[in-house]
Amino acid sequence: MEKAIYEFQIEGEPIECKVLGNGHINDTFKVTTDKKKQYVLQQINTYVFKKPVELMENVVAVTEHIRDKINDPRRTLHFLPAKDGKFYFEEDGKFWRCYEFVDGFCLSKPETDDDLYEGAVAFGNFEQWLADFSAETLNETIPDFHNTPKRYQAFKKAFHDDVCGRAKEVQEEYDFAIAREKEAGKIQEMLDAGKIPLCVTHNDTKFDNVLLDKKTRKALCVLDLDTVMPGTRLMDYGDSIRSGAATAAEDASQGVALDLHAFEVYTKGYLNTCTSLTEAEIDLLPLSVKTITLELAIRFLTDYLEGDKYFKIDYPEHNLVRARTQFELAADMEKKYQQMQEIVAKCKEERK
Repeated sequence: MEKAIYEFQIEGEPIECKVLGNGHINDTFKVTTDKKKQYVLQQINTYVFKKPVELMENVVAVTEHIRDKINDPRRTLHFLPAKDGKFYFEEDGKFWRCYEFVDGFCLSKPETDDDLYEGAVAFGNFEQWLADFSAETLNETIPDFHNTPKRYQAFKKAFHDDVCGRAKEVQEEYDFAIAREKEAGKIQEMLDAGKIPLCVTHNDTKFDNVLLDKKTRKALCVLDLDTVMPGTRLMDYGDSIRSGAATAAEDASQGVALDLHAFEVYTKGYLNTCTSLTEAEIDLLPLSVKTITLELAIRFLTDYLEGDKYFKIDYPEHNLVRARTQFELAADMEKKYQQMQEIVAKCKEERK
């Protein structure tokens, strides 16, 4: 770690290094120098991210593009080059990166409507600033990450192979998912047909990836850009709603529903900032929420059927509980679908 920080073009000599945050993937440290400069030093987890060079090419490309559009440098991360000009340092198979520390704070979930609105503003701005970026030039570091039809293919194979003998206990969930397979594939079909645009997507739009200003509590920027790839913005919006407007956690063992008030608050903030959304994208916003919820449900259930190899579990039925919670949430969305459409139309009409 000490060697790594000296490999980057920092200002001053490091005098302090502390563990930063509580992330579960990358090892993250805050470094302070004698010039009172502060930096974030991270070791990229190459078990999770197997293409760290391509990952960093994506991250640097999008942050540099955003930097040309903003006045406040805190609105995007600023990665430092190493002494050899690369935006990473590699030694013995370990990859490090460094970026300027931005003094803000994150919340695990919004505490007020204003917090939720600012989360929408953060992700809306991120995608608006990148609307003119050629998404096809980015590396697809996790192929077919949100290709719902392919997720369904894997799900059906896992069910029929039944390597763990668990299929018989999830027949009801399987039938529920299969009955909605065609509808869940609509967004990918439209993307493949060019009816909605291929854009830069974040792919991890949970609220705890939003950095807020300590004084104003306004959105500064979005964090955790490791999954930035080409895709459809609809999945980013949908996942924000799925995680931020649900009344319970994604592994809750008791009832979960869609909070329509939270849905409206987030939708209003998103439409007010991501103004480049096409009419087709806006029309598909409610469907995107249901689609991503079904997609995650079948991913949890696929993992359960295959022996819990992907998602970390705390107990044997954890992935099954997660899947059932997401299916319950999708069912509630179906009941409220017309109201969701009306809210989107209202927010579209009222946007600035």
